[in-house]
Amino acid sequence: MSQHVLTSVAWPYANGPRHIGHVAGFGVPSDVFARYQRMIGNNVLMVSGTDEHGTPLLVQAEKEGIPVQELCDRYNRIIVEDLVGLGLSYDLFTRTTTRNHYAVVQELFRGLNDNGYMIRQTTTGAISPTTGRTLPDRYIEGTCPICGATDARGDQCDTCGNQLDPSDLIDPRSKINGETPEFVETEHFMLDLPALADALGEWLHGREDWRPNVLKFSLNLLKDLRPRAMSRDIDWGVPIPIEGWQDNNAKKLYVWFDAVVGYLSASIEWAWRSGDPEAWRAWWTDPDAVSYYFMGKDNITFHSQIWPGELLGYRGLGAHGGEAGEFGELDLPTEVVSSEFLTMSGSKFSSSKGVVIYVRDFLEEFGPDALRYFISVAGPETTDTDFTWDEFVRRVNQELANEWGNLVNRTVSMAHKNFGEIPQPGTFTDGDRELLDAALAAYDTVGTCLGECRFKAGMTEAMRLVARANQYIAAEEPWKLAKDPDRRERLATVLYVALQVVADANTMLTPYLPFSAQTVFETLGGTGEWAAQPTVREVTDDSPRTPVGVGVPEAGRSYPIITGDYTRQQARWGRTELVPGTALTKPTPLFRKLDPELAETGPSWAPVTPAGE
Repeated sequence: MSQHVLTSVAWPYANGPRHIGHVAGFGVPSDVFARYQRMIGNNVLMVSGTDEHGTPLLVQAEKEGIPVQELCDRYNRIIVEDLVGLGLSYDLFTRTTTRNHYAVVQELFRGLNDNGYMIRQTTTGAISPTTGRTLPDRYIEGTCPICGATDARGDQCDTCGNQLDPSDLIDPRSKINGETPEFVETEHFMLDLPALADALGEWLHGREDWRPNVLKFSLNLLKDLRPRAMSRDIDWGVPIPIEGWQDNNAKKLYVWFDAVVGYLSASIEWAWRSGDPEAWRAWWTDPDAVSYYFMGKDNITFHSQIWPGELLGYRGLGAHGGEAGEFGELDLPTEVVSSEFLTMSGSKFSSSKGVVIYVRDFLEEFGPDALRYFISVAGPETTDTDFTWDEFVRRVNQELANEWGNLVNRTVSMAHKNFGEIPQPGTFTDGDRELLDAALAAYDTVGTCLGECRFKAGMTEAMRLVARANQYIAAEEPWKLAKDPDRRERLATVLYVALQVVADANTMLTPYLPFSAQTVFETLGGTGEWAAQPTVREVTDDSPRTPVGVGVPEAGRSYPIITGDYTRQQARWGRTELVPGTALTKPTPLFRKLDPELAETGPSWAPVTPAGE
């Protein structure tokens, strides 16, 4: 029986193009997972969009000398194009500056406030002495007062995992310009996390199958729960939907309150764009539905503490009680799938620091599947991983090209040359059956890994089958069989077995390498769409929901979304028996081998910097 699977993907900031460190954390893993879930017959809803609020957008707009909405519009479109180029199969990739999003965020806030989980407190806020602008917690760094780490942020210390306030930091400094922030008193709405502590603890202690690093970090958060500010002194964001606040343009909801609500608002937008406004409920209010949230490790706290806390409070499940609001009893995350950092020369990818390889540049030179492969097999799944051109070249040449690409090319080439079609096999030997049985068993092995979000292990198992097929061909030597007319039936059998295993391996690699999987499918005589790809569609902001307050988005604006009809694809998880007599297409190399010199120099747009420079 099929299951509803919500795939919630972190929202990239629309303050610049995305680099490969971003898509290593949220992009490729979520798409591999969603594609596999569709292949096994589940009903997938994969949602995200560009995050367009908060100080980082204002800072970048000021730097470029343009209005912040214009900045968001530009980078929203660039990011949409890049993610489509990478083949990320969103059902809806939208943005946070829509009327629908504002209205859904405000409903969540009202529900929490009505149930008593939003409390007003006078607190200390950080501002820039030179601009007078509020500095968000994450834009303040300093020394952690608990463990002494010198790179703690104003919201938490990644070294010890403790929640912090900017004023807690020793020697605080602004990440924007290095100045020492001023701290002033200001009134804000706070999410009453202590009132939700028992409910959060009960939920988290039941998450036994999470990645160990994610669960350990999340459980540590329970040790120091304090009310968390959910509003900011800023003029760019979602208005606070409370009388006396909603028309105050100097107070908006915290970007991390509205960003996580985006998973819900995107699902609701997808539903009314699909013609069934209530369709989203199948993924959000059905206890049998499951939901997986994909992001980098620096966002764990918002997905395993803040967002679940908001959902629990909206349902009235904390110490203050309460009743669920308009949206009903919303499901909590099934799993928070957090990746570590993809680094470059030991430093976290950072556009501002010049440590960056942009997705667009990468795709133009190497194509999507090379990047998808590297992230899947060598990415930062459970530990920080350093990207080097040397490792990238080695992986592409030795594994993608020599192992998988060569298996496809020589198997199909020999069959095409000698038969022109998938040959009719004769009697199978024990060795033939052993390989065919191994390929069949690999569906369970690889599938289990994918279902458990162990993508590296799944790829390793699929490539193990590829290696075994190469060994089979080396042992059977079909090029020698082709020279002996008396052994033509054996040649047909060997090539049939090899082609069937190629088809099996291609199915298992489809979630990882959808572009080349389509090519292999067609080379084996397949017609139509094997692995569906996303498309860009221009839409109008015509949401039936009406947000309140000052500075809400205007109706009628157009913007691009990523969407797709993935139900028409033919890819299904399991063996498709090859039909003898099916015409084969003469293959071309599946992957281009890279110049070994690239390992030493890097491309012109991201050159290797010699040590010491």
